[in-house]
Amino acid sequence: MFSRAALARILPFLAYLGFIFVADMLERAGVGAAALRWLYPLKIAVVAGLLLLFWRQYGELRGARLTARAAAVAGLAGVVVLLLWIRLDAGWMVIGQSAGFDPRSDGRIVWPLVLVRIAGAALVVPVMEELFWRSFLMRWIVAEDFENVAPAQMKLKSFVVTVILFGVEHNLWFAGMVAGAVYALLYARSGTLWSAVLAHGVTNGLLGLWIISTANWTYW
Repeated sequence: MFSRAALARILPFLAYLGFIFVADMLERAGVGAAALRWLYPLKIAVVAGLLLLFWRQYGELRGARLTARAAAVAGLAGVVVLLLWIRLDAGWMVIGQSAGFDPRSDGRIVWPLVLVRIAGAALVVPVMEELFWRSFLMRWIVAEDFENVAPAQMKLKSFVVTVILFGVEHNLWFAGMVAGAVYALLYARSGTLWSAVLAHGVTNGLLGLWIISTANWTYW
């Protein structure tokens, strides 16, 4: 049903979701949150391994470069998304409750967990998600032969569908939709996936630093 290029973008994303499902099942089975925290390093290692395995399939990442101006725009966009993310938290903008990720043991922060969490969120997750949502799904909705669809050929339908789905993937669904819209527009305007990856990485990295400094663990 899907080409190798499509599977290379789908499988890392499914692996990431699979770990979320496993964590939920273990929690329902009575496994404590402190023990479940250690699933995150394994999840990131598996996803990173799949990305490396399929790296030759990601032509838009291997051959593309960002100009200084495009990098600056992407970085600024990532900061703006962060500022919106921590403010768009009204009751109607939230789906369910997030237990978050508390890296403390006996009141002290376990720094190896924090470093892996921030590195995973800033370096691995943006590549995995942008490959799935923007590189694959947004273009695949336009044409099954998605690799031949230029970012600028994005249609309104593909934009709306991916923005909505990206939003509901997150507990803060409205903030997720805003972020998805920003990353999609960056991709379409710049013509390179690295623009969206950089903005996404800046958002996630700075969010991690904000969470550590404020102890708002539910945002993880």
